Amino acid sequence: MAADAARGKPATIYDVAELAGVSHITVSRFLSGFSGMRAATRERVAAAVAELDYTPNPMGRSLRLQRIDRIAYLADRLDEHGPSQLLLGALSAARARGYILDVVPTGEGVMSVDAAVDLVGRERVAGIVLSGRTEPARSVLTRRAFSVPVVDDFELHVAGTSTPVDEWVGQIAAEHLLAQGHRRVALLEGPAAWAASGSRAGGFRAALTRGGGSVVLVETGDWSPRSGYEATTRMLSAGLRDATALGVANDAMALGALSALFDAGVRVPEDLAVIGVDDLPQAAYARPGLSTVAVDHAAEGRHVVDALVDRIEGVAPPGVPSQVPAPLLVVRGSTTRA
Repeated sequence: MAADAARGKPATIYDVAELAGVSHITVSRFLSGFSGMRAATRERVAAAVAELDYTPNPMGRSLRLQRIDRIAYLADRLDEHGPSQLLLGALSAARARGYILDVVPTGEGVMSVDAAVDLVGRERVAGIVLSGRTEPARSVLTRRAFSVPVVDDFELHVAGTSTPVDEWVGQIAAEHLLAQGHRRVALLEGPAAWAASGSRAGGFRAALTRGGGSVVLVETGDWSPRSGYEATTRMLSAGLRDATALGVANDAMALGALSALFDAGVRVPEDLAVIGVDDLPQAAYARPGLSTVAVDHAAEGRHVVDALVDRIEGVAPPGVPSQVPAPLLVVRGSTTRA
């Protein structure tokens, strides 16, 4: 087949595969930007693509697969940072794989989520991504039946482990505070309806207990800076000064907490260390800079769409490979003295 290409016929994906000494599935993954390929394999495929001057044919690809190039993305709570970044990653992956992503916000409440599922069911799509951030949305999405391939982002785990991403986030934050010598720690959780809230808090508490620490005070916010300010103000009235550190479930609330502590004359980190989650762009410019756990939500969105496309195109079995990059600790002045 490579010989046909050499004689002037347009090269095919099979020609590239033959010349590179790999399968056509490997070539397909290379062309879609798959990141898990060995460097040597990637170089061979790239060289074959260049030598054969291979250009993918989107129309022929669609006809071969006998499907349309549209994916539905049922999106829960796009008004918040994590879900919006997940969507951006999903859009990027869909574009790279030659698909159009139809975004359908689910809204709030069981009826709204059911209505979104009904809407998608009337459309011709190749597959569906279920992005459920809240427990009510997940409860609806898991009980509905679908006639096309479906993946969800409910149980993503850190690569090389069996630990859910948000549990890992809580562990990292607690372990950092323990390493700084903190044993009496306050916790500002996210809203109870969000799956990430319980998972982050659970990981935080478990790691703190293993290290000989304890959570001495708990408050809840709604992810916003305002709620972080108000919750911290309540904590100050309830004995926050008895703690030496404050763990916060996201950066937005942590920024509000820093403001409340400043207004109350509490020095950070001298009187109270503070750590958040997400690594928002604003976190580096807080005073002091906010220590945080960076979560690559966009990578998670790309991962889920890649998993769905692999199922659609028959290069992966049913089920969602759940391994995603590990969240990383970012240390700034809110937990360490200069």
